[in-house]
Amino acid sequence: MLNWNGKKWLERFLPVLAEHTPGAVIYLIDNRSRDDSVAWVRKHFPEVKIIPLVKNYGFAGGYNRGLKQIDEDIVVLLNTDVEVTSGWLEPLVDKLRQNNRIVAVQPKIKDWNRKDYFEYAGAAGGFIDFWGYPYCDGRTGMYTEQDRGQYETEKDVHWTSGACMAVDRRMFLQEGGFDENFFAHQEEIDWAWRMRRKGKRLVYVPASTVYHAGGGSLAYGHPQKTFLNFRNNLLMLLKNLPPALLLPVILGRLILDGLAGLMFLLKGKPSHTWAIIRAHFAFYRLIPRYFKERRPPYLRKYYRGFSVWLKSLFKK
Repeated sequence: MLNWNGKKWLERFLPVLAEHTPGAVIYLIDNRSRDDSVAWVRKHFPEVKIIPLVKNYGFAGGYNRGLKQIDEDIVVLLNTDVEVTSGWLEPLVDKLRQNNRIVAVQPKIKDWNRKDYFEYAGAAGGFIDFWGYPYCDGRTGMYTEQDRGQYETEKDVHWTSGACMAVDRRMFLQEGGFDENFFAHQEEIDWAWRMRRKGKRLVYVPASTVYHAGGGSLAYGHPQKTFLNFRNNLLMLLKNLPPALLLPVILGRLILDGLAGLMFLLKGKPSHTWAIIRAHFAFYRLIPRYFKERRPPYLRKYYRGFSVWLKSLFKK
């Protein structure tokens, strides 16, 4: 678990994790928390191994540094605001060990606040639409579905959620881990895209279920979250899109992101409009650097529809 000022979540969910995860070693990578969460864990769960970092490296840098100090073949990246369930771990580990092409798996991720609904960050496995917007089975845009048993089949996905995913630690580090310039948000999608370009597989495993409270480090409605999501998404596209799609998609996104900014204005949220503007200027500054990082092979299988905007505008 990567922690940053997460005492309230640890108090709530660490006892459940310890109860439902017998035999596994629990690690807490601490991103220089300013609360007393580490002291609380040391007092109440002395068996948890603490990996302190010298500063807050974000989600990407924190995991990169922490996993280098862990000697395990398989690791589960687990948010502190996730409640696990009985028997949640074994299906993930078994699936990851089934085939050496599988590098990451995720469980069914449901909403801790509405237990019969899927949760935004991962739901029933992640995909990406033609214009680069991430979505999930069970979640499109901000709309989540009720779990009625419609996603009970294992399947390959485009990305697995950083809220809870088991990974091959050696492969994770061998391929450079998360892009630390992302700091937080969509770094797991970028990593997954890079893995799929190398012929690796990522799999959704519905036999495992966890509940995600969400917003543990940064609230869903915070403008900084909007900034990171829009900037990092553009950087990810620049890194991973095949040459024939790069210019059309990026130009299309200039228009679509502008419309998103306008929608925020109409909703009385100018701070989010400004966050999108800042995200684009930050992206423009990084274009020369990231363009040099583009390397074949490029993944040519992608969703051809317009999923996120169809859902948002037309409720489809």
